[in-house]
Amino acid sequence: MKTVVIYRSKTGFTQKYAEWLSEELTADRFDVSSVTVNMLEAYDTIIYGGGLYAVGINGLKFITNNLDKLKDKKIIVFATGLSLAKDEVINDVFKKNFTPEQQKLIKFFYLRGGFDYKKLNVVDKALMNLLKASIKWKEKRNKPLTSDEKGMLSIYDKSTDFTCKTKIDEIVAYIHGTK
Repeated sequence: MKTVVIYRSKTGFTQKYAEWLSEELTADRFDVSSVTVNMLEAYDTIIYGGGLYAVGINGLKFITNNLDKLKDKKIIVFATGLSLAKDEVINDVFKKNFTPEQQKLIKFFYLRGGFDYKKLNVVDKALMNLLKASIKWKEKRNKPLTSDEKGMLSIYDKSTDFTCKTKIDEIVAYIHGTK
């Protein structure tokens, strides 16, 4: 079974998981910007990884727009994000990124990534500043903050990496048919 790992990473956390997966599975690995759908004909299993941005998986359209050409393949998508891997978070991301038909064709995993403000582009920095301001405004009005909001405020000014190599084990087991 020939496997490829494709990813889109803005700050390096998704890329780290893609590298670990490709090493563990002896799979080819490509940034999505260098992949064409025709290249994927040679693979039986396609793994796509992208970071979460406002619940959307970065670069996912490459997979969803080409799903009709990939439907005879085993397709796995993983997303990386800052939130804890809680069932409600995972289900929310899955439902907001895939139609019911796509959900039948794609196996989804969530892996905790990290945050590094310095690595964000100008637009993402502006969006994060707006998010921080809205959380601070909420706090100033004595409104209760969610655990994710508290976490964001605590790490905003420092690089934080929650990646963990053992988190790929579930994906590897799924590919090998042991889970």
